[in-house]
Amino acid sequence: MYAGKARAYTNIALIKYWGKKNEQLILPMNNSLSLTLDAFYTETTVIFDETLTKDTFFLNDKLQNPKQTAKVSKFLDLVREQYKLALFAKVESQNFVPTAAGLASSASGLAALAGACSEALNLQFNETELSRLARRGSGSACRSIFGGFAEWQKGDSDQTSFAQAIPADGWENDLAMLFVLVDDGIKDISSRDGMRRTVETSSFYSGWLETIEADLTTAKQAIAAKDFNKLGAVTEANGLRMHGTTLGAVPPFTYWSPESLNVMQLVRTAREQGLPCYFTMDAGPNVKILVEKKNLAALKNILAEHFSEQQLITAHAGPKITLLPLERSEEL
Repeated sequence: MYAGKARAYTNIALIKYWGKKNEQLILPMNNSLSLTLDAFYTETTVIFDETLTKDTFFLNDKLQNPKQTAKVSKFLDLVREQYKLALFAKVESQNFVPTAAGLASSASGLAALAGACSEALNLQFNETELSRLARRGSGSACRSIFGGFAEWQKGDSDQTSFAQAIPADGWENDLAMLFVLVDDGIKDISSRDGMRRTVETSSFYSGWLETIEADLTTAKQAIAAKDFNKLGAVTEANGLRMHGTTLGAVPPFTYWSPESLNVMQLVRTAREQGLPCYFTMDAGPNVKILVEKKNLAALKNILAEHFSEQQLITAHAGPKITLLPLERSEEL
């Protein structure tokens, strides 16, 4: 029996990943840049055991159906094939993220699974190798291996596509992100399906790709200079352009809801009134607002007039993936 446990945190892309050039290897069309956050995370235990006759997957203590288990098994098959292992596994995940609501639960989940597999099989992966493995489960998971800022290098092969940390001299700890949960339900269109439809059919997609290199350069310059407004402005613009590509797809679609638009306008109004803050969104209706810690309370006061306390969740820069000791019950 081989067992391991890991905790990984969500990351939010400031410069977005949207679209794959290789579906099987999960190679992205463009580089992306993210900030790992401390508010949402996944803890995963994996046990490879010769007494098991199939893989089983428990999420938040609930046995998952064959479709959900197949996604986990597909990732485990990569590990088994590469390391000549012929054992089935029991996977148990505690997901402290609203699943499939545009809050990057797949990133933390697959990063934690990759870390748990590495620990269970004593692979002794370095961060680059672990990032590469996590990418095969979920593209954005490769960035959750790292704390703070990270950039996913798109690469052109399995070996060359992985994330790297972006040093910020601790500046990330001066930042906060306020999540406005306008909807924590399951999305109508998954990120994977949305990406595929956009890449294959959107008349706006080529224009999006042409802007990425300049956005990445601007974002990295802002981080190096600790320039919040510069980073915020490019984050907001990049996110809007990404969502614009979905309106050019066939058929068109959007992840925005009326409440999403309401939050965007509240952010613009706050900024006009002298409070620096910038919004971004991933593949879901919930809005994330980048703000400096010193202005967080003022921003929350503005949003509290429109949303409940439960809808407003604060996050700060989060740590890199962590290996955890197994509990006694997990060792049996």
